[in-house]
Amino acid sequence: MGVEALLSAMREIALDGYPDIVTDATVNRKPSGTIEKLRLLLIDGTFLDVWLSLSGRYSYHWERRVVNGTIYRYDNAPHKRGKKRVFPHLHDGSEENVTESSLAGDPLQAFKSILAMARTKIRAGKLP
Repeated sequence: MGVEALLSAMREIALDGYPDIVTDATVNRKPSGTIEKLRLLLIDGTFLDVWLSLSGRYSYHWERRVVNGTIYRYDNAPHKRGKKRVFPHLHDGSEENVTESSLAGDPLQAFKSILAMARTKIRAGKLP
């Protein structure tokens, strides 16, 4: 499945499967028409961006700095923590707090896991 098809499928998953936390989902394009990312708007005023590439690179970034200063980002870009490379990894609450990621290799399963995590945090009242 290509990047455009994956992002379109994720958009449908978000809107159909998570309407309690997702208020909008848009596949954004660059001026050239090339797909840039999927952006979800969540009920707490935050957003989740998904970037995928044909080479298998990815980033799932839940931006919450405007709410309470936190971010959650799963990505597979090489990241050096001290002398150890962490790949793939999770920025858990901040850019500096980097841990190894156990996110599923399948992009659709990974996306569902991230939405489930967001739903859990929102329902638990951990968001203002």
